[in-house]
Amino acid sequence: MSQTSRLAMPPPLSLYIHIPWCVKKCPYCDFNSHEHKEAQNFTDLESMYVDALIKDLEYSLPKIWGRKIHSIFFGGGTPSLFSGKAIQKILSQVRALTPILYDGEITLEANPGAIDSNHFESYKEAGVTRVSLGIQSFNDVHLKALGRIHDSSEAKKGIEIAMRHFDEVNLDLMYALPHQTLDEAIDDAKTATSFYTQHLSFYHLTIEPNTFFFKHPPKLPLDDESAEMQETIEGILSQHGFQHYETSAFAKPKSQCQHNLNYWQFGDYLGIGAGAHSKLTFHDKMSRESRYKNPKQYMEKVVTQHMIESETIIHESDLAFEFMMNHLRLIDGFSIQSFEDKTGLNISAIDKELKAAIDIKLITMDHEMIKPTLLGQRFLNDLLSIFLK
Repeated sequence: MSQTSRLAMPPPLSLYIHIPWCVKKCPYCDFNSHEHKEAQNFTDLESMYVDALIKDLEYSLPKIWGRKIHSIFFGGGTPSLFSGKAIQKILSQVRALTPILYDGEITLEANPGAIDSNHFESYKEAGVTRVSLGIQSFNDVHLKALGRIHDSSEAKKGIEIAMRHFDEVNLDLMYALPHQTLDEAIDDAKTATSFYTQHLSFYHLTIEPNTFFFKHPPKLPLDDESAEMQETIEGILSQHGFQHYETSAFAKPKSQCQHNLNYWQFGDYLGIGAGAHSKLTFHDKMSRESRYKNPKQYMEKVVTQHMIESETIIHESDLAFEFMMNHLRLIDGFSIQSFEDKTGLNISAIDKELKAAIDIKLITMDHEMIKPTLLGQRFLNDLLSIFLK
């Protein structure tokens, strides 16, 4: 696909909107987030940034012209720092400029330390249909170690507020935390299920470069201990009716995150906002692009329509790996037809790699489907490396 695309049509398109500010930068976080100081001018900053987002979308329209938006996701940072009025203005302009799927999912990330009931009511009025809460743990000791600004009681209060306003609520939690025991991980899982939300995400804490934890590594559970936590958590969630459908995601029937599913199914997405990433398919190429990370610089660049810092063409030799990097996160795998439809390649192009993965029992394959085995799910990076050229 370095020269011409062999795709019959582009895949579904989602819209990602990045809000880059948070109250406090967490020591494990490698996302593009920036601390904002409690200042009187944050309302002005919010207004300037909203205007920049709208301009960004307007300038990006030629790249997605005529394509329907299937889902929208406000990520951060902490989007719940923004007022309902700001979210409403953004969504109003998105609706005015682009066609949106009638029942398209609109998700907003929120942190328990940065929400109130009035905000949530205004988000719902603006059109948000789903909220994802960054809980991380219900244990105050672990919350403090993770640098969170909320405690356990605020986490629970935040969940109750969210569930009063939204039918679809996701809780983000982590395990293999500094000094965490198996019993403590179990307590978090049991507490999370007690709220009867429809979706849970459980992430293994990983130490990423350019974070405080990378420079000052905390003492983490051993690999065998974290593996036991993972298996036990998965068992608890299964007992409570959650289907494990992606590496770190669990949902009740019909409550899978449609926006993230589009990522994992190698769909397209336009990302607007500071540091946002896009993956877009055109008639002659498939590309990834990223915007300037620094919010001030991003807003300045939008004015001149030069907000994109880098663009990379996905060459044909990289397509299989790009596809696998997303799709193999899904527990149910993918159909051979889906691979051919979304890459323009014949499945025979990766016969050698598939055979290697089958031989070491990381995937299973029949005439229709390819799925990661339980071993493949556990050693996903090893599985993906087989397809890296």
